[in-house]
Amino acid sequence: MQQFKDYTGSVYGGLGHLLYAYSQAKGLVISEKLEQVQNLERFDYSLWRDLLTDIQQQIHVPALGLEIAEYVQPKHLGIIAYIALSCTTLGEVLHRYHDLHRLVYDGSSLQVNMLDDYLTIGWGDIPFHLTTQVTNEIAIALMMQFLHLFIEFDDIYVHEVHFTHPAPKNIALYEQYFHCKVRFSQATAQIILPIQELAKPFRQGDQTLQQLLMQQAQALLDKLPHSTQLDQRIQQAILTGLQKNLYQIDPIAKQLRMSVRQLQRHLQQQGTTYQQRMQEVRHLLAEQYLKDPHLGLQEIALLLSYSEQSAFQRAFKQWTGSTPQQWRKQQYS
Repeated sequence: MQQFKDYTGSVYGGLGHLLYAYSQAKGLVISEKLEQVQNLERFDYSLWRDLLTDIQQQIHVPALGLEIAEYVQPKHLGIIAYIALSCTTLGEVLHRYHDLHRLVYDGSSLQVNMLDDYLTIGWGDIPFHLTTQVTNEIAIALMMQFLHLFIEFDDIYVHEVHFTHPAPKNIALYEQYFHCKVRFSQATAQIILPIQELAKPFRQGDQTLQQLLMQQAQALLDKLPHSTQLDQRIQQAILTGLQKNLYQIDPIAKQLRMSVRQLQRHLQQQGTTYQQRMQEVRHLLAEQYLKDPHLGLQEIALLLSYSEQSAFQRAFKQWTGSTPQQWRKQQYS
């Protein structure tokens, strides 16, 4: 197939796993190209487009991108999935999605605009001739389906969805999926949401997040000779603080409803400091993230709230005596 040399975007390697899972579920032939991307951190957008076209040629179903998106799991989206676990409202997760979406789907900036009482979220920079209806479908449906993993889909009110390609025969399929008016042959592929939707909370008591935080907190507490309930709360606060980039002692103390001085005094009684405790959490999380082959070092640095990848690498070398690359290689040798 033609490769588009004038386009240099890339997609997250986990999306290759998504296509593999869909192909297996549908009994499709797994192409050599699809096999090859299974071990890649990222691969070219043009290859992503080709893989979708290959699947489309094997299985002739309407709204293919919407059907593929139904198989998405957080692991297929990487860093955004990790961070969204700690969000509390739809507005917060969309803000994070805006900041980080290129880690999943590079090559097009996510355009967010206000239009009267509506928020528009669109993908407008990819030239029309480099897209297909399926690539546009999956870009929009992946975001919506990902939100569905945390919020009941029917509870998210979408005003309209726009696609740039001509209308297919079965528009009703799209309107049933998005529960709104869907327009085709539009200038931009986009979702239009009422502003008030941004305040919509995630389901209370996210068990996935709670289990993750408890496991990580317990692993740290097991290393402490005299841990207390407050120690456990401190670990959890730092874990969520790192995911939200609010990990300094002031917001952590506020979350714990303590003064900074009270928190420092408690840690001093434990023979440690806030900085040491925070670095312990970072160390534990770093090793967990490094076990995920689809998370790159830049993404892990971002998850741990390091502004530069080099700062994360220096810190990890101090913790373990090995670079992150060496440590990761040892896990799979």
